[in-house]
This record gives sequence, C-alpha cells and structure tokens, in this order.
Amino acid sequence: MQDGKKHYYVSVTHNLIEQTKNESTPFEVMVDEEQLNRLKDLMKVLEDEDAYTLQRAPVPYKSADHDEATEQFSDGMTLLYTFLYDHGTPDTRQAIERMNVLSRLQDTDYDDPGYENSPLNK
Repeated sequence: MQDGKKHYYVSVTHNLIEQTKNESTPFEVMVDEEQLNRLKDLMKVLEDEDAYTLQRAPVPYKSADHDEATEQFSDGMTLLYTFLYDHGTPDTRQAIERMNVLSRLQDTDYDDPGYENSPLNK
C-alpha cells in the first residue's frame, strides 16, 4: 500500500469492484478512498445510462447510432476506461490498450461514406 492506496479489481461487464482478484475482475487499479468513490460513481453512472439505453433500444423509428442515450453511454464508458487506464497497473493498461477501446469510443465512423447526408435523428 502506498499513499493510502489499495489494490482493487474491477469488472466493467459485471459492474464489480472487489478487493480480491477473480476471473470476473480483469482490471487491477491502485486507488485511495476518494478515487475509489469516484470509480464507484463512474460505474453507477454507467449502470444508469445502460438502463436508459436499454429502454430506448426498442423504439423502431430512431436510429441508435446518433441517439443521445447511446452517446451518453459511450461518454460514460470512455470516462470509466480512462479512469481504469490512469489508475491501473501495467497489466491493466496493456489490457485496455489491446482492447483498443479508448480510441474506438472516442473515434466514430461518421466520416465514412454514407453518413455525409444522414440526419441526426434526435
């Protein structure tokens, strides 16, 4: 333990923060109490946004790729993975880099052909 920081193990998929590593918690971070609370807040926001996105999913006349619910979820996911990367161990950082999740979440494909005249559908 350094500077009041402790090891925690995180699963984004299962929305878990554990003090012991298991096969469901692939990301290891070192955080103090304040940072742990921030991590919990990020995971809670993501859980809430996921629920909102799921409520919006069945609406047939709105395109999901420009939907504000999807955008909010992606923003929350970017913040969470950025936090995990910033506070993660070298193994955690490598895992996130291998996933290429941060650049994928921050870089949309709206510049690709076919989107130039697409309405935002909001």
